[in-house]
Amino acid sequence: MESDAKQLISRVYQAKTDSHTADLLISDYMPFIRSETAKFLKRAPEPSDDELSIAMFAFYEAIGSYSEARGAFLNFAALQIKNRLIDNYRKERRNSGQISLDTPDEDQNTLLETIPDTHDAYEETEVREATRQEIAELSEQMQEFGVSMHDVAENSPRQQRTLAGCQKAIAYARSNPEILADFLRTKRVPLGKLAKGAGVERKSLERHRRYLVAVLLICTNGYEILRGHIMQVLRGGRNP
Repeated sequence: MESDAKQLISRVYQAKTDSHTADLLISDYMPFIRSETAKFLKRAPEPSDDELSIAMFAFYEAIGSYSEARGAFLNFAALQIKNRLIDNYRKERRNSGQISLDTPDEDQNTLLETIPDTHDAYEETEVREATRQEIAELSEQMQEFGVSMHDVAENSPRQQRTLAGCQKAIAYARSNPEILADFLRTKRVPLGKLAKGAGVERKSLERHRRYLVAVLLICTNGYEILRGHIMQVLRGGRNP
């Protein structure tokens, strides 16, 4: 048992600098990742669940930040996954609460219309401030990639077919956390891997590289409010 623990630690340290080892480690421990996700969801996770992608990336993050001083790796990884999922749940719950205010009742009045103005103002101010902070953080991080908010607005896909290609590429990246990790490390969009893995034309992705920078950052760095909007795009909603 002790030798197994030492072997795992050895693999983790190797995975810190070897993406292939990291891929194998994630693949070997997918049952563990699914189990930790199931504990949170109180059910078996589906491949389409955002929580499973979040758990996979949290496991990958755990590899990068682990040291033997933190104790057993799997305990550390389990805590990382739990914390990520809790953070996401809290933000999603706030967002879903905001969305539910627009649901009409039997008299066609929305819940928003029945809430006192003082409460509306407080809720809107809180969400608006949180959103403003996320946008400011995202804008600052995008500068490291040589991309501005204006660039993203100008570079967003306009045609449905092009948007669909970007959707596939982003979905593929989200299901392969090692690609997202390489993206953060190299500060370059892995156009070749995305095109091949998602089955889309590389030229189409190249034309929207700056847009992809913003969306990939949103998918990897805890921008839960912005990610909620982006998920609408990934599921076939409107282009934000």
